[in-house]
Amino acid sequence: MFNSIFSIDNEQSFNEACLAVFDFQYRHNAIYQKYVDYLGKSTTAIQHYTEIPFLPIEFFKSQTIVSTDKEPQIVFSSSGTTGMQTSKHYVADLSYYEQSFRQCFEAFYSDPKDMVILALLPNYLEREGSSLIYMVDDLLQQSAQPESGYFLYNHEELFQTLQKLKAENKKTLLIGVTYALLDFCENYKVDFPELMVMETGGMKGKRKEMIREELHSILTAGFGVTKIHSEYGMTELLSQGYSYGDGLFATPAWMKILIRDTNDPLTLIDQHKTGAINVIDLANYYSCSFIATQDLGRMHTNRQFEILGRFDNSDIRGCNLLVQ
Repeated sequence: MFNSIFSIDNEQSFNEACLAVFDFQYRHNAIYQKYVDYLGKSTTAIQHYTEIPFLPIEFFKSQTIVSTDKEPQIVFSSSGTTGMQTSKHYVADLSYYEQSFRQCFEAFYSDPKDMVILALLPNYLEREGSSLIYMVDDLLQQSAQPESGYFLYNHEELFQTLQKLKAENKKTLLIGVTYALLDFCENYKVDFPELMVMETGGMKGKRKEMIREELHSILTAGFGVTKIHSEYGMTELLSQGYSYGDGLFATPAWMKILIRDTNDPLTLIDQHKTGAINVIDLANYYSCSFIATQDLGRMHTNRQFEILGRFDNSDIRGCNLLVQ
């Protein structure tokens, strides 16, 4: 399936790939199979990806979600406070992840070797098992620009680097966790209109949560840019969505967002209506490609989607089935 997943170019080939991946994961993923059976879903009746059951994301906290007997090459884990149960993603084949983020990044931006990449991701660097750090490490190596690299809390050095890159008119991307970008903007002001600033989301308990409009207003003023880019990814996925601004995200061809009814989680709802986000990520071949998240969102035209927050009442029918 490796080559076919990353060469999808139309709705029919996407649907065919989804059905093939579903069949494989139903047969080889014991947790997913048990969940689908619990729902009473006839697998032979499924003819379209919208009919495929989505596994609640909470299972990644309590179960080993794998569709293979292969030993994992790496285990990614989510961040969390002390004592909090975190998600674990057992990745059997890193080539799926690498192909996914490399091809996606190049499609949305450009070849990393053509730009300077700066990373302000202190909390991710200070723990093990971050899938974001694995991706950024790879992009930094591909960048091959001497200025590319991580900045932990050395904001003065970051400021001087940005000033230098602006003066040299170098194509530059700054990837930062939200609270760290805000910390930087409290003490430094940069006027770098060509700079691409990408926030990865989350205050990580460091600051109060903010609505996107307020956050992006502060960041655009602080960096002297007109738009703030964003990345939509998570530990349980091997693909990402990207936004060039205004909170509207798009995905690569092997990833799709569907919106489900929060009151009836087995039912999908129409475009422009608010609901909970289901993700299809075909790069998750050896895990589970059909995941029901706890994020709230809304679909727009041209396959773009918006993230509106998270919902607390996230118990999904069947979610406690395997938690004994």
